[in-house]
Amino acid sequence: MKRSVLCASLLAGAFIPPLALASPALAQSGFLAGPAPTATEVATAKVQAGIAASRKKQDGPYFAAQPAQPPNFLYRALGEPENWRISGSFRPRVEGIANQFRPVPTFPANDILNSYLTTLYVEYGIKGPVRFGVELFDSRGYFQQRNSSAFTTEINALEPGQAYLNFDTGDLGGEGSKSSLTVGRFTKNIGSRRLVSRQQFRNTINAYTGVSFDWQGLGKDKFTALWVMPHTRLPDDLNGILDNGIEFDRESLNLQLFGASYTFANIFGGTFELYGYGLYEQDSGTGLRSVQTRDRRLFTPGLRLARQPRVGEFDYDFEGIYQTGLARETAAAADQRDLTVSAYFVHAEVGYTLDHEWKPRLSLHYDHASGDRNNDGKFTRFDTLFGARRFEYGPTGLYGPVQRANLISPSIRAEITPSPVWDAFIAYRPLWLESATDTFAATLIRDRTGRSGTFAGHQIEGRLRYWIIPNEMILDTGLAYLAKGDFLRNAPNAPDTGDTFYGYLNTTLFF
Repeated sequence: MKRSVLCASLLAGAFIPPLALASPALAQSGFLAGPAPTATEVATAKVQAGIAASRKKQDGPYFAAQPAQPPNFLYRALGEPENWRISGSFRPRVEGIANQFRPVPTFPANDILNSYLTTLYVEYGIKGPVRFGVELFDSRGYFQQRNSSAFTTEINALEPGQAYLNFDTGDLGGEGSKSSLTVGRFTKNIGSRRLVSRQQFRNTINAYTGVSFDWQGLGKDKFTALWVMPHTRLPDDLNGILDNGIEFDRESLNLQLFGASYTFANIFGGTFELYGYGLYEQDSGTGLRSVQTRDRRLFTPGLRLARQPRVGEFDYDFEGIYQTGLARETAAAADQRDLTVSAYFVHAEVGYTLDHEWKPRLSLHYDHASGDRNNDGKFTRFDTLFGARRFEYGPTGLYGPVQRANLISPSIRAEITPSPVWDAFIAYRPLWLESATDTFAATLIRDRTGRSGTFAGHQIEGRLRYWIIPNEMILDTGLAYLAKGDFLRNAPNAPDTGDTFYGYLNTTLFF
């Protein structure tokens, strides 16, 4: 049975049906052709073509991994009920890692995972001032090793991730503006998604219970304020994970996220965002039901100046984040010492998109996230809260060594977007530790003496995305290679496994 499931997944991920191609020249000759154009019509057409070309030149890369127009197969099958929105998706994925970078034998030296993510979204009242929405997530995984790194980030079976009421609050704040209030369970993307996000690559999705207010002004300024209880995904025990057990996620006042973000539009041809988020966390329960935490009480302010890519122009993304408050070094019950938090993260990115049919874009990146020092009475390791990282640092899943913690890393990236049907990129990133005595990023590798140095290695990754059937089925495949440096080879708990190779293949069917 397991073999048949894996084979079906491989076929779903690898099969590309033939595409029918039709030439536009047929419409300009033979029986399809109309009367010959007049001189005036020819001149007008040239002007219109020039305007269109001018507009096209200003467009940025325009590939989208989500349907521009959802196919609505399920909605139509149900008779297109009025005032409803119904959609869903199904994504099988096969991924594998060789020569693990995490500690071995705590984790397997080699591993595979066959995962499935299914979503079903239903919303009622789309034409009225109050909307009720529900979305089910079903994230499952098979064939991984018993000590696999695949955990609640990849497996969370049958979870009602969204169940909300959305109230249209009209033009609060001025004529021409629009706003809404959302109450209940929901997902959220804010700004760059480096702190608050709904995951797109990862097999499970962050969700929150609480309230969110969103506003957009006539001039496209945006404001978001929220108070939420982030969900703790369950089950989180080994047998529950291996069995794809069904257990509703937990939210409680013991973990709260709150804050606000204001984005100014049309600043230097882009946007300027100011924000601040608070995080409150404490231990909960007693005995076998106890949940031990690091008791984080954090305030995370930041700012971001960004400009979207456009053909023939430079684009940029500069973000700086500071973090202060109190936290404990570990989640151990015996660790009762509150440490003063002082951490930071900086991202700088500059890119240029060439005026070419394939819209090639070359970009330079720099990421700097603070790490912790030994015995200084402070905690200086940056915490990315509920942010996403695949879009910057490579695939996650069984891979994902790089994150916004104890990291210094420049990067160069080349990408192409020949059409709305497919895009691709390749990126190179050398890796250093910001602190030689802290754990490097997400690897779980640490040398408390600092004697293993600060060079972690080189990462090369590439990705190809292709709409097999536009707006209905997309293929996504990628590779990553981690050439380990001195730190990842020589640290006390570094595995003797050689350089790491990783690859994945998935398709997503929208319905």
